Amino acid sequence: MAKGKLQIIPLGGLGEIGKNMTVFRYGDDMVVLDAGLAFPDDDMLGVDIVIPDFTYLVENQDKIRAIVITHGHEDHIGSLAYLLKEISAPVYATRLTCGLIEGKLKEQRIGKYKLNVVKAGDEIKIGAFTVGFFHVNHSIPDSCGIYFRTPVGVAVHSGDFKIDYTPDDGKLMDIQKLSDLGNKGVLVYCADSTNAERPGHTPSEKIVANALLRVFEGVKGRIILATFASNVSRVQMAVDAALVNGRKVAVFGRSMVNVVGIAREMGYLKAPEGTFIEADELSRYREDQVLIITTGSQGEPMAGLSRMADGSHRQIQIRPGDTVILSASPIPGNETSVGRTIDKLMRRGAKVVHGREQNVHVSGHGSQEELKLMLSILRPKYFIPMHGEYRMQRTHAELAEGMGVKKENIFVGDNGQIFEFTSKSGRMGDKVQAGKVYVDGLGVGDVGNIVIRDRQQLSQDGMVIVTMVMEKGSGRIIAGPDIVSRGFIYMRDSEALIREMSKRADAVIDRCADNHIKEWNVIKTQVRDTLSRYIYEKTRRRPMILPIIQEVD
Repeated sequence: MAKGKLQIIPLGGLGEIGKNMTVFRYGDDMVVLDAGLAFPDDDMLGVDIVIPDFTYLVENQDKIRAIVITHGHEDHIGSLAYLLKEISAPVYATRLTCGLIEGKLKEQRIGKYKLNVVKAGDEIKIGAFTVGFFHVNHSIPDSCGIYFRTPVGVAVHSGDFKIDYTPDDGKLMDIQKLSDLGNKGVLVYCADSTNAERPGHTPSEKIVANALLRVFEGVKGRIILATFASNVSRVQMAVDAALVNGRKVAVFGRSMVNVVGIAREMGYLKAPEGTFIEADELSRYREDQVLIITTGSQGEPMAGLSRMADGSHRQIQIRPGDTVILSASPIPGNETSVGRTIDKLMRRGAKVVHGREQNVHVSGHGSQEELKLMLSILRPKYFIPMHGEYRMQRTHAELAEGMGVKKENIFVGDNGQIFEFTSKSGRMGDKVQAGKVYVDGLGVGDVGNIVIRDRQQLSQDGMVIVTMVMEKGSGRIIAGPDIVSRGFIYMRDSEALIREMSKRADAVIDRCADNHIKEWNVIKTQVRDTLSRYIYEKTRRRPMILPIIQEVD
């Protein structure tokens, strides 16, 4: 690390949605901004969540002075518990964000941690940095952008934001602080690019509050609303609409129950005593007196709404007369699963309210006019578009150029890229290790690309198991080969194919014995290759083939 240089190193959030994590480094001092997760793509079979590769942080853990968090959404705090298993560093976040983090750390049984509550307007000295927090509008209370005063200049990170002139909580974005920063000079600006392709302005949250009131009015059956568990502002709107219409509120889904409990305890979710009821109390109320808030707005298979749609939920069965509100837009890649959930709900007789035209959801991210306004206020010398897929970053870069940032001072990069700045220069330097780590059950990182590829092959063409018993001395087969198929063919209808596969495997083993080949790996490879060629010739399929040899005296 060259002295006198600021390095900005994203480990997640570039070229993708979610998994946000950025390192700010000056000399031997490092501050980590956010530690998020991403949800798996459809082809990541069996994977629960995806987190950043922490290798660079573990290798430099003696230099990490702090972790600062912008807000409490999963794509910004979801990997923090996994990171704190690897390193030790104090965490700074606003009050609600700390509450949500603490719940996760206890759930993951993280023993020692130090959470420090900050508020918008605070500045903290951390190593070579003075770190400041400024209030932004987003779809969760207590959201902040963060700036870093360094010896070479000021770096500003927007966090996730939009500019809402009528926010639900009445707290306007701190444009004054941004103006002060811009007037004094911003060296580099790192910005949320999620909605960079969307022209105009992102609508106010007030629109959603009014839309929910309108939808609730006159509904005679149960109302079931699905949204992100961490979208506390949206949950508050739903509760307010329920109160106006004389409905009690029941909460389902583990993450939703946890977040609502924390938000109520900390005073961020307000409702009169008796508003919330337990699941077993629902039967005491008429259907027009009930609001059910649940997870599953993204069509996640095990989430509350998906199980209701499948008919597999233990407590809630969808029936005609129910009104289901999806108060969230699909994350890119989730459109198919969300559509499938809507279909299932409608087949069970529910009325489903969804889509932007219904105004039951607005984005928490700024559109083009808001992104341009931020650029005009901050007037940065250098610009790095972050938090978005590559096309979003590239579009944001074009907006910045249109707002007067020099083309050579705009850097569109990937995770692991080192962006390096002095007071007079900026450049893209080397790269550090960065990537995806898969979390599957209790396993972290033990499922890699090879395992995923195997799962994909199994899901597409199934498997064939070839078992045989070999005599130790001669290498001759004394039992088998027996063929077992799973997910490849229905064995009762394919007896001729099975017999031929067995015969060909037998011939391979005899040939190996004649040539005095006794190494199991060689024998297995030859059996696998021979059967693979034959099966593809006959079926045009490529099942996974697993030869199993048992040796006896």
